[in-house]
Amino acid sequence: MATQPHLLVDDGDLTDRALIPGDPGRVDRIADRCDESETIAQNREYKVVNATYGGQELTICSTGIGCPSAAIAVEELAAVGVENFIRVGTTGALQSEIEIGDMIVATGAAKNEGTSKRYEDVEYPAVPDYDVLSSLVDSAEANDEEVHVGPIVSDDAYYAETDEHVADWEDAGLLCVEMEAAAVFSLARRKGLRAGAICTVDGNLVEGTQKGTDTEDDELPDKAKNNVGRAIDISLEAVTRL
Repeated sequence: MATQPHLLVDDGDLTDRALIPGDPGRVDRIADRCDESETIAQNREYKVVNATYGGQELTICSTGIGCPSAAIAVEELAAVGVENFIRVGTTGALQSEIEIGDMIVATGAAKNEGTSKRYEDVEYPAVPDYDVLSSLVDSAEANDEEVHVGPIVSDDAYYAETDEHVADWEDAGLLCVEMEAAAVFSLARRKGLRAGAICTVDGNLVEGTQKGTDTEDDELPDKAKNNVGRAIDISLEAVTRL
């Protein structure tokens, strides 16, 4: 099998399970929490690391921003043998009671993006694998974390999210908006693979707190200051359960 053109990995290079954050910098944060790690490849927005955590071998691969680059990552990871995917992301809350630092595990993602629609009709559901979803919820509870569990929306026009969009998503009962889950879920389902997603809240669009707002404010609760680290801990625990 030829080297994958974007991830620059070959068959046999990786493990059968992967944590897939968007940010390449978060790959390093996850690797730092592991017992051992080794960088396998780095190209464009993609950084690929193999690691060991709690006796479990895993791969960590960044996907970049949005469904198009996330789909490339899933396609190429699947081509070299990855079968289980956990997205570890950040997100903007769409319900007023959800606070910065809260955790959200997705039960499905509305397809407000274009990538998955090139693979299938919009009516086909973008949903996670039940076992992956359960492992994330169980791992959160094991870490004494409360999580919001429910539907989210994946949107591919970050700066075009108007007040009207936010109000409609809120009314629909969607918990948050992010940019990758719909494609990850859809591709995994079509390929007979397993995927799930946990996202930590870094802003609340309903309350008007945008991404990064006051993140250094000493008045913020601890959960808002170390939210990404806590999401990483949950995802690492979850991947050992698969």
